[in-house]
Amino acid sequence: MNLFLDSSVILAACGRPSGASARVFDIARRSGWSLLASGYVIEEVERNLRHRLPPAATGEWQRLRPSLRRVADEFTFDRTVLFKKGKDRPILFTAAAFSEVLLTLDCGDFGDLMAAGFYGLAIMTPGDFLRRERAAGRLRE
Repeated sequence: MNLFLDSSVILAACGRPSGASARVFDIARRSGWSLLASGYVIEEVERNLRHRLPPAATGEWQRLRPSLRRVADEFTFDRTVLFKKGKDRPILFTAAAFSEVLLTLDCGDFGDLMAAGFYGLAIMTPGDFLRRERAAGRLRE
């Protein structure tokens, strides 16, 4: 399964190695998940690492980054889109193009889509995703 990670998830994994975001990284390979991010996401992670997280988070980023497969940013979508957050459109469009699930902690911008999804793309927090996979018996811890 392809999981597209929003910068909020990657930053959380770097800053809190015991949280659900870090757990996704830890069990991805065993569970058969490909972790995806785009250049847009990676740039946002690196910009925020320098200004918002302690220095140890940079070391954690260096450890986690090889786990990500970089995909091309998508700036357009071939269907009708009613999503007002311009800065988050590339996240949504890229996730829809390459993955089955968008993992984000940005409930403010993506919250309306979390229940309904986006043209077949599930949008979830890492914790909700892990609970879903565990309940379905697909989690390989």
